[in-house]
Amino acid sequence: MAKKTNHRRTERLQRYLSPRKQLKQARYIPRALRLVWTAAAGWATASTVLLVIQGVLPVFTVYLTRDMVNALVAVIDSKGDPATVQSALITVLLMGAVFLTHQLLSSIQTYVNTMLTDQTEDQMYSLIHDKTTAVDMQFFESSSYHDQFKRASNNALSKPLSLLQNINGLLQSSITLLAMVGVLFTFAWWVPLLLLLGALPVFGVTIYTSRSLYKWRLSSTINQRRLGYYHNLLTSDQAATELRLFELSDYFKPRYNKLRRKLRSERLAIRTKGMMGQLGATLFGLLGLLLAMGWMVWQALQGTQSLGDLAMFWQTLNQGQRLMRSLLSNVSSIYDNILFLDDLFTFLDLEPQLTDPANPIQVPPGLNQQIEVSGVSFSYPDSKLMALKNFNLTIPSGRMVAIVGKNGAGKSTLLKLLCRFYDPQQGCITWDGVDLRSMSQTDLRRRITVLFQKPLSFDDSAGNNIRFGDLVGQPTQSDIETAALAGGAQPVIDKLPEGYETLLGKRFGQSELSVGEWQRLCLARAFVRRADLVILDEPTSAMDSWAENEWMDRFRELVGGRTSVIITHRFTTAMQADIIHVMIDGRIVESGNHQHLMAIDGYYAQSWRRQMQKALHQSKGNHRI
Repeated sequence: MAKKTNHRRTERLQRYLSPRKQLKQARYIPRALRLVWTAAAGWATASTVLLVIQGVLPVFTVYLTRDMVNALVAVIDSKGDPATVQSALITVLLMGAVFLTHQLLSSIQTYVNTMLTDQTEDQMYSLIHDKTTAVDMQFFESSSYHDQFKRASNNALSKPLSLLQNINGLLQSSITLLAMVGVLFTFAWWVPLLLLLGALPVFGVTIYTSRSLYKWRLSSTINQRRLGYYHNLLTSDQAATELRLFELSDYFKPRYNKLRRKLRSERLAIRTKGMMGQLGATLFGLLGLLLAMGWMVWQALQGTQSLGDLAMFWQTLNQGQRLMRSLLSNVSSIYDNILFLDDLFTFLDLEPQLTDPANPIQVPPGLNQQIEVSGVSFSYPDSKLMALKNFNLTIPSGRMVAIVGKNGAGKSTLLKLLCRFYDPQQGCITWDGVDLRSMSQTDLRRRITVLFQKPLSFDDSAGNNIRFGDLVGQPTQSDIETAALAGGAQPVIDKLPEGYETLLGKRFGQSELSVGEWQRLCLARAFVRRADLVILDEPTSAMDSWAENEWMDRFRELVGGRTSVIITHRFTTAMQADIIHVMIDGRIVESGNHQHLMAIDGYYAQSWRRQMQKALHQSKGNHRI
């Protein structure tokens, strides 16, 4: 796995080292702009129009500057002649009107960009969420997937909008610059060329810095994710207890600080180098500006140019240099953005490997015969270890089946295959004779309900924590209460201040539950869906023996003839099943009911006796206390 990951990183770095390959990513520009257009076509159009108008206004400004200076000189020469003053006043008023228009348009532009940004971000987050909820479980097992997600959601999420803004800025700068170049050509043909020569070094430095930062971000993705991991450990409530008990904060805080300093120093080194280059390039551009201005002053002293011409030349030259740098900066930013667009669209183009057939087989409602696991072999992505090898199992309809075994035996893997979170590499699993791969995934999963070994506790109301088990079925309040009773959660809910409406969790709610109480609520969530197959992974792990017996009696009554699979370490839970399968190293080694397995005195019987002796010793110890 490490070799594959390093190979992928090497390929990405080679792509970075090839500008020709990088520029091929310009093919993403139309797609990125379509994303923005889909999100906010009206606001995108308004933003572009406003920028074009603002690109024209500076042209009026430079001409009005010349006219205003010349008008003021005329007023002074005429010693305040009313007609001359009136003419100068009109010029000043026009200058003021252009200035106010520019300020008004800038304010409107800010509002438009805010709306454009919000709607585009909504669209981008929606696309990210659509992808993360659509990809297969195997993607979450891969480190490269998490790298892609990190780059797509952090570095590349804003790039489509930035690209539009850069293109708009390029358009605005180009319009204004062309007008300024036209003005400068009236003075001398070589002045615009001087502007270009002065801006090229800045452009080169900017491109170099952008590429260096991209390469650094690419190579440091894992360290940035690790930094986030350390931060979450130090700030999350899940880790707070162990950090304090085992004094782990003194272990993780220095690592966080050391890694942060490392990343900061690397980024700072690139920025420092870029800053020094920018300084040198700016001084070079300033030299050209001074040469041009010196020539113009000489022309004014010779009497070939007026004072107004000198003022217009200075403003045009100054704005021309700024616009040239802005234009090249926008080109650089577009280049920078298309580098990251590859990260975004590579992530958005991920396709699930588990697909539905073109014409899924419609299996009649219920589980009428059996689920058959035949010759199944399976290993997780990027793992050389076989979780299951030539595995066979029959789950007859209407029966309660228990699967027991040590950790790592493959029990939870079997659960994932039954839900078709993965497909086996060999063999097949059938539902009433139909291969799961021939069924619609949605149809299959709606026939199954599961209590996972580590169920999710939602920071929502107690009622919703149960309702989430069957949103499609729209359970009534009566259904939710029945499920709560079946899962043993009713006494827990009765103690809550607002009953089923109580917000749970520490983030937004008023009440937090214990591990055992959360498990009962999650059991109720599994029960609210009237599924054909009920799978429970360690359902009694947080219960004492009294609660376990009571719950098992209630569970058998609740299942009422439906098929159920219980994955458990507890033999006191397994013994109540119709069929018990003992699983070791990815295969079934013993099968039968409790009496049969005790009679053959194999692995199950030996483990049963060990568990009972341990329970007896604990009971005696508690009695002495």
